[in-house]
Amino acid sequence: MNNQLVRDQTLHPQPVALATLLGREFRGEKTDKPLVLSGHAGLAKRGEDYFLVKPECHRIPGNSSTSFSVFAIFDGHNGVSAAIFTKEHLLDHVMSAIPPGVGRDEWLQALPRALVAGFVKTDIDFQRRGETSGTTATLVVIDGLTVTVASVGDSRCILDSQGGAVSLLTVDHRLEENEEERERVTASGGEVARLNICGGQEVGPLRCWPGGLCLSRSIGDTDVGEFIVPIPHVKQVKLSKSGGRLIIASDGIWDALSSEMAAKCCRGLPTELAAKLVVKEALRTSGLKDDTTCLVVDIIPSNHSSVPSSPRNHRNKFRSLLFGMPQSSLTKFTPKSSSVGAIEELFEEGSAMLKRGSPLLVNCTYKYTKLGSKSPWKTNSLPYKCAICQTDQVANETTPLSSDPFPLPSSKPYKGPYFCTDCKRKKDAMEGKRSTRPTVSR
Repeated sequence: MNNQLVRDQTLHPQPVALATLLGREFRGEKTDKPLVLSGHAGLAKRGEDYFLVKPECHRIPGNSSTSFSVFAIFDGHNGVSAAIFTKEHLLDHVMSAIPPGVGRDEWLQALPRALVAGFVKTDIDFQRRGETSGTTATLVVIDGLTVTVASVGDSRCILDSQGGAVSLLTVDHRLEENEEERERVTASGGEVARLNICGGQEVGPLRCWPGGLCLSRSIGDTDVGEFIVPIPHVKQVKLSKSGGRLIIASDGIWDALSSEMAAKCCRGLPTELAAKLVVKEALRTSGLKDDTTCLVVDIIPSNHSSVPSSPRNHRNKFRSLLFGMPQSSLTKFTPKSSSVGAIEELFEEGSAMLKRGSPLLVNCTYKYTKLGSKSPWKTNSLPYKCAICQTDQVANETTPLSSDPFPLPSSKPYKGPYFCTDCKRKKDAMEGKRSTRPTVSR
């Protein structure tokens, strides 16, 4: 109950009196936190898009110096249940996976792993409801000038920096465009092909069978096979002192506009008007073919007062910075802090393979023991914590662990991080460890 109260206070902080804020200002307690402004717009075709705007959350309840902001887009399919459920529960699951009482630096370091745990926990909880709808999810956490983005599906987040540099902070998990994901789905037991109509003619985009989903990663989609996974691509960057503008939108926008076109059409405008203009431009280009939702978020440092404006040099206005690793190497994470242009990359991992040593696995980089026990096998009644979804489980010697054992100074070999039954089954499917290849039909 106390933990729930803390989470509620963290995500829904109490207002701070004006006199308190003025007192902090007078005493010099003002932080260098940038100003975060947001606007949203959208038009519904099926009514399956949902979004989340939480501009003022606190790591420490009531302490404004620990504030952070959260923005998200959820593009549902085959119904709205998964999108609504994810909107209501994803952030809670992410926050509950971060150790309490840590400082800001530790909090930011723990956030990528917590995002993975939150996405997987949300997927497991929704699938237990027995519903078959699914959703994309693009979740953005802003703490100062540090931006962390986690995404599954084809909703997208871009960064428009001062000077006209446009950076992609997500990876589209569309089978049509992502060769690496096609190979993973095939190795996991799925079939990737277009829709077969009368006469054997194939039409439309590449889909995963059974189920016919165009995406390789989502939350929900119980009926399409375990090779459709909820493991997000995660990227964390630190903006320059000039800040920047984020555009977070569902595929109704990106099917009509490139990242550069979306950034260009709203530069210099306030966020609410900017979001409306992006939606209007998408409709002008392609018409209303799908739900169309757009969030525009400006991150304005305290020593600046304007949003990103159009660059003076129009010849290279649309210079694009895809500053992460190339898509073919997203499964190979190398810890680094590199500066590309005006942006510092802090973290990126896009692999769906949760192998031992993955930076996205929680509790797998240090010695594996049960709580309160030096040996992993001595007390079977004590709980294990799943390395993916972070739920406590009671395990015994037959509990499935990850493979690839390596020795530790104990009587039993270390067998890798512990996975609960649901996450172990999902993990095996991700890595193609299926005893038989299922028969699929279209």
